[in-house]
Order: sequence, then structure tokens, then C-alpha cells
Amino acid sequence: LESLEEILLREGNEQQLTKKSPVLTAVAAYCDARLFIASRSNTKALSGVKPEQVSRRRSALRDISEVARKREQAGTFRWSSTLYPTSGYAQDAEMSLHDFEEFVFDVCFLNDPDPIARWNELSAQQQRLVDWLVGKKEVRIQGDGTDLTLSIENRTFINSNGKRNFPSGEFFTGPVEDSANGVIQFDIPASYDGRTIEGVRLVFREGKVVEASARQGQAYLEHMLEIDAGARYLGEFAFGNNARVDRSTKNVLFDEKMGGTVHLALGASYPETGGVNQSALHWDMVCDLRQKGEVRVDDVLFLKEGKIVV
Repeated sequence: LESLEEILLREGNEQQLTKKSPVLTAVAAYCDARLFIASRSNTKALSGVKPEQVSRRRSALRDISEVARKREQAGTFRWSSTLYPTSGYAQDAEMSLHDFEEFVFDVCFLNDPDPIARWNELSAQQQRLVDWLVGKKEVRIQGDGTDLTLSIENRTFINSNGKRNFPSGEFFTGPVEDSANGVIQFDIPASYDGRTIEGVRLVFREGKVVEASARQGQAYLEHMLEIDAGARYLGEFAFGNNARVDRSTKNVLFDEKMGGTVHLALGASYPETGGVNQSALHWDMVCDLRQKGEVRVDDVLFLKEGKIVV
């Protein structure tokens, strides 16, 4: 079954690529809850697919995603997403399968004597920070090759504490759409649809990406930015806060939670944050601030060299 997606994207015609699955449509419209468990054996299966095929399919599914997001915001739909360790994920992380399994158990706190208590502890710590951020207006991120400001005025930070993404350990918001100005360098490789993009550098002006470069994957990056009008704007800004995630795995489920980092997502906002950007894209990219970097919120030092200091 895993190969069916690749076949569709490689061989599908316009009608097939844009057809909305009745199953996914029904899940979004009528199901009370959805549990998604990723378990790819080949994480590079889509790496040879033409980007325009992926774009067509992603755009066709956008309406279904919007239905699910609106129901989630209304409290009538719940979801959770996690990962089953496979050799494919282990290879991406440059680990043996055994070591990757133990890594997953550890970052999920499953090896702790009381995992639930540990998640509750992290949730409380993050909630304190979310409460501190209420009413704040401006964020400035500085580091090697990075000096970016953005507005969080009247936006809500969400405490992601393991109930949706698992593992989790982040708190995120939707920045004001036309507020990002400056440059940011993403040190952690960004994976998307089976491709690894490295050394991404983005320049923003009045919220929009006006320059984009990558050491690897330049053409794919440029194509993704042209999916639709919202793809060049930010839909998310977040702090990673899971200290157990201490290395890049080339899997965003883990990498965006890495303690001492921030991540930004190009494309769609989460409505519960107050964000209004709409796009078929939601691409998280991670900026590592653990060695050299800081974040100031309304000119108050919030994070310094990977450590939260408020």
C-alpha cells in the first residue's frame, strides 16, 4: 500500500491527481477523532516525483484539511500523530534500528518511571512560558546568518504537550502575516516529501519571502514557494522545548521539538493561534540556536544559546 502514493504521483493524470478521496473527505467531515501512525519503510519514495505533481495533489487536498481544522477549532474533531520506528527512519537519522527505537522511546519519555507525570511536568513548564508571552508584541531572532523580527501581537501561543504530536515539546503561534523582516538561516536539514533540503536561507520583507537559497535542493525550494499565494508567508513560529531531542533525525516530528531551537513554517497557519495565512503548504524549518544565538521578546532576553532565561 505504501507504493500507491508514489504510483499516483508518478503516473496520475490531472483528473486523478485532483480527485478528492471520499474516505479522507468523510474522515474530515464526520469522524470524531483520528490517530495517524507514520511507518514508512522508504522515506525517499517520493524523491523522484516531479514537484509539480506533488503540488497538484497537495492543492487538491487543501479543502479537506481546512474542513478538519475548522472542526478541530470548534471542538468536534480531535487528532494525534506519531511514528512507528522503521529502518527507513533509522537510516535518515544515521542510527541503527535498535538505537533509533531507543531514541524514540526516550524522547517520548516512555523509559521514565512515570511517563504521564513527566509529560505533565513539561506541560506545566511550557504553560508558564505561554502565559508569560501573553500580550507580547515583537520577537527578534539573532544568530549566525540570522537577524529576523516578526510580530506576535494579539496572537495566541499553543502549548503542544504530547496530546496531538507525539512526541511533542514545543509552544507555537501564528506570526502576524506581513510582519517578518530580515534574514534567517536554517541549520537543521529540512525534509519534505522525501527530499532533504539543506542550508536554507530566507530573506523576508513585510512578511514575504523575497529571496530563498539552499545548498541542496534549490530548485525544489523555489517550486514549493510557488505552490500558491500563501506559500511565501509564515504560518507558524515556535520554540522547540524537548531536551531529549538532542540531534537532527531529518524528521520534522522530532527535529522541530529540539530544545534550544526555533522553527518557522512557510504556508498555512493554525487558526487557533489567530493566524490567517492560507496555503496548501505547511513546511517547518528549524533554526539551531544552541551554540550561538538568542531570542528577544519585546527586547527582553527570552532564550540565550539554547537556554530559556525568563
